[in-house]
Amino acid sequence: MSRGRRYDEPKLNLKKVFAVILAFVAFIMCIFVIKGILTKDKEEGKITSKDYAVIFQNNKWGVIDSKGEIVIDPSYEEMITIPNSKNDVFLCVYNVNYETGEYKTKVLNSKNQEIFIQYEQIEAIANQDVSQNMWYEENVLKVKKDGKYGLMNLTGKQLTEVQYDQISALEAIKGVLKVTKEGKVGILDKEGKEILPTQSLEITNLGKESKDGFIVKNQEGKYGIVNYANEVILEAKYDEIAKVYGNDRYVVKQAGKQVLIKKDGTEVLSTGYDEIKQILKNVDNGIIYTKDGKYGVMKTTGEVIVAPDYEELKEAKSGLLIAKQNGKYGVIDLQKVSKIEPSYLSICYNEKADLYVAEKEDYTNDIIDNTFAVRQTGILMDIDDEKGYFALKQGEEEKYYNFKFEERNMVEIKTSNTLYKSKKDGKYGFIDRDGKVVVDYQYDDVTEQNQYGYAGIKKDGLWGAVDNKGNVIQEPTYNLEEYLKIDFIGRWHLGKDINMNYYNQL
Repeated sequence: MSRGRRYDEPKLNLKKVFAVILAFVAFIMCIFVIKGILTKDKEEGKITSKDYAVIFQNNKWGVIDSKGEIVIDPSYEEMITIPNSKNDVFLCVYNVNYETGEYKTKVLNSKNQEIFIQYEQIEAIANQDVSQNMWYEENVLKVKKDGKYGLMNLTGKQLTEVQYDQISALEAIKGVLKVTKEGKVGILDKEGKEILPTQSLEITNLGKESKDGFIVKNQEGKYGIVNYANEVILEAKYDEIAKVYGNDRYVVKQAGKQVLIKKDGTEVLSTGYDEIKQILKNVDNGIIYTKDGKYGVMKTTGEVIVAPDYEELKEAKSGLLIAKQNGKYGVIDLQKVSKIEPSYLSICYNEKADLYVAEKEDYTNDIIDNTFAVRQTGILMDIDDEKGYFALKQGEEEKYYNFKFEERNMVEIKTSNTLYKSKKDGKYGFIDRDGKVVVDYQYDDVTEQNQYGYAGIKKDGLWGAVDNKGNVIQEPTYNLEEYLKIDFIGRWHLGKDINMNYYNQL
């Protein structure tokens, strides 16, 4: 029988329908309530994203958030480590025995709850650059269990088996970790993926980045080079390999003598120098070398083109050298023609900006363009390759220039700021990006707004702080004359030792 016509169907019992609907709604609500409870329980240990900083008060360590509110009471004897300032993963060390070197660790979140309790120890992985500036690998932790080590990320996900005898950072290279197992060394990335297997006696970085490759020492005590894909660049047969390379040339040591070779092992240069310091970008121009403690330049043919008369030489860019004579720095070309007179305490070349930063006797800086003309002078406060500007303190003002030496204002540089310092009639205040006065001109000095939204204010020799709306958070009561940097989070001020990166209240 056809059922295409609605009036052939039986009538609905509306009372029963409503009863069923109500029951179903109640059931769904029950599910959501249960789900909410479970979600809440689950989120008790969830990692939250927010800016955090370490504080030091009454000789104890704690944590604050970006509003200056205390998250972890300053109650720990040892400094708390925050591997990534945007995650509430706080590593605490306690019960330290300074005689034996033993200690315990625990990890807290922003609710002061202990997390990742399945491990005996959890530590951040420290690293440092050639200038001894220290940092922590941001998204990976070293964990210990049953005497062995493994890797875990900041959400608690285990990245490797807990199987290594030791784990450490590869010096000055971010996101590359050295692991040791049964006396042999390998390399992992920050996700725990194996880059080089644990089969070498020693591994070091060749250059400033992992893509430059690795110097490896084999079981026979010989050195070679492999790349990031574990492909052999130089066969492991050399007594030493220097961290000097370029244009597919490498510096190795055999029988106590440095030799310049090609990647296939062919010898390029072996005499006429004591030590090879740098391989120049232009392969025909060869190397910077030393002879009897002095620096010179030699072609790969052995022809000397810059006699070893200098206290130091370093290539700035192709054909130009930063040279030291009589204790002062200048710039010369390969014909020894002076481009910048040797009158500076130091000179650095910025490749991206194509400019020179030269430090003078009074510790101010000349900023010199690629025609060797001094374009600006002042105290260099900042240089940002990505945003393309540098900041100079010139007199009492801090000014900003792009790499074409055109002056720029803070509104163009710091586009996310809500306040900008401004000066009128010898006093400082703050304006918004439209130039409207937000804080009246009443202070002797102020700082620009920092990443947390706060700015310093100085009055009668004392410092305080305002928030991102210009409200006074801390009245000017802090004497910070001995502090290197003025920086606030709420009422908390950056400590004297800025390398330790902690905040306190005076």
